[in-house]
Amino acid sequence: MKHQFIAIEGPIGVGKSTLARILAEEFSADLIQDTETHNPYLKQFYKDPKPVALHTQLHFLLSRLEVLNSPAVARPTTPLVADFLLDKDKLFAELTLSEDEWWMYTRLFDRMSADCAKPDLVIYLQAPLEKLIQRIERRGLRHEQRIDSHYLQQLISIYERYFHEYAESSLMIVNASDINLADDRQDVSVLIDRIRQLEGGRHFFNPVASTSM
Repeated sequence: MKHQFIAIEGPIGVGKSTLARILAEEFSADLIQDTETHNPYLKQFYKDPKPVALHTQLHFLLSRLEVLNSPAVARPTTPLVADFLLDKDKLFAELTLSEDEWWMYTRLFDRMSADCAKPDLVIYLQAPLEKLIQRIERRGLRHEQRIDSHYLQQLISIYERYFHEYAESSLMIVNASDINLADDRQDVSVLIDRIRQLEGGRHFFNPVASTSM
């Protein structure tokens, strides 16, 4: 395995956790999981974000930093696969925090994250709004059913903008619109083969295009 720390990112419902589990098993890597389900403010955030937005973002930041600064990640003995990229915190915070809160949050983020472990490959999963809504509804998490479609579309746009300019590591952009990561082993196997072959730089994986060639 050429890359020792792979992080998978993309908007809510795109399949990050599923792909991370598959890659961790395939590459005999340690799976580093996001702390989203442990955030006590998240359910309230989806009901009414403004009163708890800063609390939600700070909890995410602190809990994710704790994971990334743990000995298993900071001093790894095996490859790592994470189902999140720490920088996602800034993307969500940009959408939810007031100007004053954003000013304080970004300074905390920059200072506290300066020395934490960083991936050498990021896999960015893309899918349109309709697909994300279908997948969110299918997995049936009650608090996610409250996500506003306008907020989700904003999130898609901010991810697109961020990764358009991303240059912190190798990057693979995956069209995950028509991939069933849980069950479609053919597309997943092709994706795994592409990951094995990756060198540095920016790469694209579009299974629809690849099967029509």
